[in-house]
Amino acid sequence: MAVTGIGGFFFRAKDTKALSDWYAKHLGVGAGEYGVWQTQAGPSVFAPFKADTDYFAADHQWMLNLRVDDLDALLASLREAGIEVITKPEWDMPGVGRFARIHDPENNPIELWEPDPAAA
Repeated sequence: MAVTGIGGFFFRAKDTKALSDWYAKHLGVGAGEYGVWQTQAGPSVFAPFKADTDYFAADHQWMLNLRVDDLDALLASLREAGIEVITKPEWDMPGVGRFARIHDPENNPIELWEPDPAAA
């Protein structure tokens, strides 16, 4: 018997309705009463980081990473909506993919990852 995938991601929010609506509108994630959305098969990373990591903000215990299929188009859409997008060339890794960061309205960190097609 083995785990076959992540069944959900649950977190606290100050305004659950507004945050659910934001994720559905800008990222296409978790629409509907129970926040269900169908995902494509593909790699997922499950990795604890050291407590003093600087990979994401020290005031957060987690960072959501979402796999995307057209990072440039998504970033353009997010910027058009007034959402700050952070990119750094050193985050991108040949054989792994390209990365960007955003924050939701409650300042939760979100990493967007477009896998390197050559790695597939």
